[in-house]
Amino acid sequence: MDDDTKADELVAALKAAQKRLQARKREEFNRRVSFGDLITERSENAALYGFGEGTTCYDNVLILGRVTVGRNCWIGPGCILDGSGGLTIGDHCTLSAGVQIYSHDTVRRTISLGAAPIDHATTVIGDGVYFGPNAVVQKGVTIGDRCVIGALSLVNRSIPAGCRAWGTPARVVE
Repeated sequence: MDDDTKADELVAALKAAQKRLQARKREEFNRRVSFGDLITERSENAALYGFGEGTTCYDNVLILGRVTVGRNCWIGPGCILDGSGGLTIGDHCTLSAGVQIYSHDTVRRTISLGAAPIDHATTVIGDGVYFGPNAVVQKGVTIGDRCVIGALSLVNRSIPAGCRAWGTPARVVE
């Protein structure tokens, strides 16, 4: 058997397994997920990165650098957690689908045509913070405990504890 035939057989077996696993996921949870989430367990993904007990993390989350996540957090699909400058997320946080939290940017490096370094700054998220879908947090921001960050918000400055903020840029509204 040649390599092409072996590859074709492997692909056929993977497709058949995916079809069975998708049917099971739909029956059990009424959802469809990516292949990686069919063959991994979200709590095991989180444990692999040393995240706190009870935290879950979808397989397709991009995790870079030093990221610390506390207990009982839910990290939704398609999130980006950039810890290249250090990122700490507290306990009982929810990161809805597509949330991006950064601790670096390449603005100065890019506009200097590579002469300037990449900028890094630690980003800190407190306990009990909820992020709506597709919220973006820039490097160096601190978000206090029990905050709500609205969907599609750009958080480019720190938010005090207990506040609700949304918009682009995010503004405290309560």
